[in-house]
Amino acid sequence: MAKLSWGAGPTQYFFELTPDKVMSAIEAHPLLGQKRMCTGYCQPLASFENRVYEVEFEEPLEVKGFAVTGARADRAVVKFYRPGRWTRDQILEEHQFMFDLLEEEIPVVVPYWFAQPGETLAQTEKNGEGQDGLFFCIYPKVGGRQPEDLPKERLQQLGRLIARMHGVGSAREAIHRVKLNPEVYGQASLDFLLQERFVVAPVELRIKMRFQQVVEQLIQRAKTAFKGQPLQRLHGDCHSGNILWNEKTGPFFIDFDDMVVGPPIQDLWLLAPDPENLKDILDGYHQWGDLPFGSTQLVEPLRGLRMLHYATWIAKRYDDPAFKKAFPHFESPRYWEELTQDLERQLERIP
Repeated sequence: MAKLSWGAGPTQYFFELTPDKVMSAIEAHPLLGQKRMCTGYCQPLASFENRVYEVEFEEPLEVKGFAVTGARADRAVVKFYRPGRWTRDQILEEHQFMFDLLEEEIPVVVPYWFAQPGETLAQTEKNGEGQDGLFFCIYPKVGGRQPEDLPKERLQQLGRLIARMHGVGSAREAIHRVKLNPEVYGQASLDFLLQERFVVAPVELRIKMRFQQVVEQLIQRAKTAFKGQPLQRLHGDCHSGNILWNEKTGPFFIDFDDMVVGPPIQDLWLLAPDPENLKDILDGYHQWGDLPFGSTQLVEPLRGLRMLHYATWIAKRYDDPAFKKAFPHFESPRYWEELTQDLERQLERIP
């Protein structure tokens, strides 16, 4: 399981989180060294991968130093990590990256620490079956809106910020985080889909063979494009939904849950899938730093690997009732035939 793109093994306790359990977990772990009581307000927020809730405290928190301007002192966002996905060391490397960015004044929302500085990760008690508790952390509640149809100037601004982020990312290693490369996002994903239970029955054999063939070709071309490319700490999922725009302070980055060690261009093409917008972001990026030679040749291989990785992510979560509801056709031959066709078209875009 260690070689796979993401972990597996969700527990029933994760599925059965209730507002009472959420607030009890928070109240059992002192924030900033002080116990905090909840008012009873506990609102679930949209999240497939983890369980995320907005909560309210009876007394305001001191938020200075933890977030961009605008954090609410009486509200916070608590994130319970899906069990089996990340180890403690992997989560702490995520938090370390965010604090490294904050130290360099890059706008990012970092988690509160609990009993003492640097202790950003807590764990619930074991459940009734003796399973380990869930890891969780708590973030300031910060207001902002997702950017849409950004003009050239703002795209360039984001390019400069990401260049600064990458400068910080390259300064420290993350030995426990997943590597974004053809072996992990490609071969390990294909192995899982073929060996476990997907892309087999009820998918017709001809679709399975086509799917395997196009993925193997994609992996080989990706390996060629990746050859000699340096990898470093990245946001990893830097699309527009993970950037909020505060009218007073500008953009800031959120949700480093998918932080990877990969090629820097990953954080750029995801934010601007359209080539024209990507050009504007690259213009801003190059005002602050340089991308490794050959980075733009990775865009189409990365796009193909992400398509494969997305299907694998669903497969590994399909026991979760929320995934069955959101992707009801996932196990049908039609889903895999359409994915195969999409990958075949994507392969044509890769030199």
